[in-house]
Amino acid sequence: MEVLNAIQLSRLIDMSNPGKVLNEIKKIFCHHYPANRFNPVKSYFVQVKRIFEGKFKGYKRCNTYYHDFKHTLDTLLASARILDGYNLKEKPIPVNMATNLLAAALFHDVGYIQEEWDNEGTGAKFTKYHIQRSVEFLLKHQDKLRIDKDNIEMINRFIRCTGFASEMLLIKFLSEQERITGAILGTADLMGQMSDRTYLEKLLFLYYEFKEAEIEGYETEFDVIKKTIDFYEMTKEKFKKPLMKMNTYVLYHFNKRYDIHHDLYGETIERHINYIKRIISDSSTNFRRKLNRANWVEEYVYS
Repeated sequence: MEVLNAIQLSRLIDMSNPGKVLNEIKKIFCHHYPANRFNPVKSYFVQVKRIFEGKFKGYKRCNTYYHDFKHTLDTLLASARILDGYNLKEKPIPVNMATNLLAAALFHDVGYIQEEWDNEGTGAKFTKYHIQRSVEFLLKHQDKLRIDKDNIEMINRFIRCTGFASEMLLIKFLSEQERITGAILGTADLMGQMSDRTYLEKLLFLYYEFKEAEIEGYETEFDVIKKTIDFYEMTKEKFKKPLMKMNTYVLYHFNKRYDIHHDLYGETIERHINYIKRIISDSSTNFRRKLNRANWVEEYVYS
């Protein structure tokens, strides 16, 4: 297994293929739960993909290129992996709570999607309150989405655990296991985006989302690069508390499923941060030239 021990996180599964991601998540899920209990997750997956593609009646396609469907897939897969690791080490999360966790991972960013009548700007303008919009979206469309009324409040509590400013201590969880499950999603949201193979390239997209949302402190593109270092340090503290060190459980997943004895998420994020530090310290060329490891950034931001 030496080759696997040296493998990069991005090579474990083709994240550009939603079908393969869904199959991987189902395989992880079925290590602990009956296969038929995954059916609602598959249904939600199809619906969310349609929402981001602009095929859900009354809504436009996603036009935020940082918080896109790819980010949703990253969060979903990270949630499943942490859940797997937690179940391997601790008392397993109940199946209904596990399916609600994956549902929340799928729907957590639909609040960025604009309604058809909204022709002002992009969904980025909802950045400050997109979590509330995601919750309201589910409440409004729960019948069409076929979300059981007994589950929707739990799903919405989990969604409120996402976003860097979430205050988990203010959420009225119904049990400690529910709080743990919410922490899994909050962790996966952060881990998923920062470990994305194209995280560095997408930071420019994040800057334009912040700019449209009028987030203070981001006056230039370079600001988002510099402040990513501080964001990372705050993220590490958030992993400890209030997210209850759920990031550590992913190690048990990699150990059991791949015979890999280290945290691929943590290592990937560290590589990204170290690269950003080199960008900041090197003024020999424009930072965008070093940041843009692939030309696809130009297609969206500067065309």
